[in-house]
Amino acid sequence: MKLYYAAASPFVRKCLVSAHELHIGDRLELVPASAHPVNRDRALVAQNPLGKIPTLILDDGVALFDSRVICEYLNDLGGGGLLPPPGAARWRVLVDQALADGIMDAAVLTRYETFVRPENLRWSDWVGGQLDKVSCGLTDLERRAASLAGRVDLGTIAVGCALGYLDFRYASLAWRERYPATAAWFAGFAERDSMRTTAPPAA
Repeated sequence: MKLYYAAASPFVRKCLVSAHELHIGDRLELVPASAHPVNRDRALVAQNPLGKIPTLILDDGVALFDSRVICEYLNDLGGGGLLPPPGAARWRVLVDQALADGIMDAAVLTRYETFVRPENLRWSDWVGGQLDKVSCGLTDLERRAASLAGRVDLGTIAVGCALGYLDFRYASLAWRERYPATAAWFAGFAERDSMRTTAPPAA
């Protein structure tokens, strides 16, 4: 299988952490790709019309995207374990994943606005709105931090990758000071081998 990826992408990292936890990471061939919102990578677009990463190409040529779809596929391929059977626990995991994905979405959009868009076209209110999503998401995570303890699933993996991305791109937010329960959980989760081996390069 080929995974179109960029090492800095938190969504790619979510897939790599999942594959590692499922012991199938060695089955992924990593293909560097650029998911630039303007200068679109045509090799990537040929596989995924949205031109987004991660994109997984199966051995039969079928393309899977986005990260949620890929992670569910990897979970099935790896024998399960990262997603509970139907019921309350499954919905909790999926909602945790959705919350973390939303934080990552807002953080990536802020990155595009502040580093990709020409300076004279940047919209500070847009940045403020996106960072407010991050703040509100972290507030909700803080409220539910106790429920993350002892879990390794698609929800906690997504949360870990979201927090790792904030460390990578937005260290100035100093989020640990305002969300101590979340920070305490992440301190342990970030030490997992799957998280350590998929850490993004130094910013």
